[in-house]
Amino acid sequence: MPNDPPQIHSVLTGGQSMRAFFNHPLFLWVLLGHLAVVFIYGFASGGAEAGDLLHPTGEFSIRFMVLAMLIGPLADIFGSRPWTKWLLRRRRWIGVAAFGYALLHLLFYVIDMGALSEMLAELDAPGIWTGWLAFFMMLVPAVLSNDQSMRWLKRGWKQAQRLAYPAALFTVLHWGLLEWQWGGALVHIAPLVVANFVRLIVLKGRRA
Repeated sequence: MPNDPPQIHSVLTGGQSMRAFFNHPLFLWVLLGHLAVVFIYGFASGGAEAGDLLHPTGEFSIRFMVLAMLIGPLADIFGSRPWTKWLLRRRRWIGVAAFGYALLHLLFYVIDMGALSEMLAELDAPGIWTGWLAFFMMLVPAVLSNDQSMRWLKRGWKQAQRLAYPAALFTVLHWGLLEWQWGGALVHIAPLVVANFVRLIVLKGRRA
């Protein structure tokens, strides 16, 4: 911009640099993953036991899962806007982060239990097998969240990604049945329920 005054050129360049910073994949991965680093460091340094980290890792897994699933309804409700486009381009990453925290949750569970026999002994408990089901349902969309899988599966890719919905349901059941504290689980899933309900109303209004 040779004809712009130096001050304006500096401001515009600074704005472009900020956009490049926020759009860089590293920024989002640091944002999504820094808590995982905190949890791992807390355990490795002896500051927290594996059992103490089960709840927070599970909580952040469902938070990121709900956030990833909220992006579609929000885009339908508010239309094509810069922030909805930004979120849509990063939806897969957020979903993978949700699975990453679920994997960390499982790792701390295995460490806390200490033996395979102990894990198998409680496998028939509703609060446990619902968690395993949720994990394996999350595994499929997470593994397929890449461009190669999209090209290979084509329409089947979206069907595989829809496993996130029953995964979210079983995650809520896992939380509620395990601790018998349904309030926290329902509060976490409520935004997704409300957003999908509003989306139905909005889309029905547009078709009318």
